[in-house]
Amino acid sequence: MSSIPLHYVDLRAFVYATEAEARVEAALRRLLPEEFGIDRATTEGHYGDPITVLSARVENADDLRVLLDRLGELPPRDRRRLREELDDRVDENVSLYVSLDKQAAYDGTIRLGDGITLRGKIEAYPAKRPKAVAAADELLEDL
Repeated sequence: MSSIPLHYVDLRAFVYATEAEARVEAALRRLLPEEFGIDRATTEGHYGDPITVLSARVENADDLRVLLDRLGELPPRDRRRLREELDDRVDENVSLYVSLDKQAAYDGTIRLGDGITLRGKIEAYPAKRPKAVAAADELLEDL
């Protein structure tokens, strides 16, 4: 894939009080290039429990290629599902939303699930949803 139809990708994972932050960070790092910076923010849950939010923005083309290579490890059924659900996953702001299994990522496997959210800003000219859906479909076909 020579051209990457993404401006950037934001990744985010929550670390709940019952989870080990190092494990959640390892799961998030499974998607990122080596030595990539991760931001941390602390907040409070509904009942006062601490929640740490780990996040990263991937903007550089080389780093985006690494991320897309890791997404290429999705099982074929998950890639098919993503493509079938593109109408629901691309919003009017031309962003693509994907959720990945946090525990599986920690264990070394990339698959759809809950725990790690990705929001990719799609390059689409004009920046309209139908163009973005077509660009996302082409991107997923190339994974």
